[in-house]
Amino acid sequence: MNFPANIQLYQIVIVIFSSIMIYQGFRKYITQESGQTLYKLTTRIIVWGGMALVATFPKITNLVAGFIGIEGNINAVILIGFLLIFLMIFKLLSAIERLEQNISELTRKDSLKKINNITKK
Repeated sequence: MNFPANIQLYQIVIVIFSSIMIYQGFRKYITQESGQTLYKLTTRIIVWGGMALVATFPKITNLVAGFIGIEGNINAVILIGFLLIFLMIFKLLSAIERLEQNISELTRKDSLKKINNITKK
């Protein structure tokens, strides 16, 4: 499916998805949700902004591929693979952070119960 000015459907989808991911990062950073740090926000902007840039200007990948030494037009496959891997890693890191927070909270509650039992005796 072609759009005006040779814009492809995948380009629009990636730009929209990248914009949503960057927006979520800003929202989480502003509300300090999920331990969001400036480092995580910057990483998110670089990765998803880079994806949007590559999707918008696909010729950039040919320049980078030529610089690295990759021949052929497998850039779309590499881009999709990179997106999927990044999503999996990002979700795993988020799950690990939640688990660490839950463990810390449970440890604190258990310690407080033990302290309360000792002081009641």
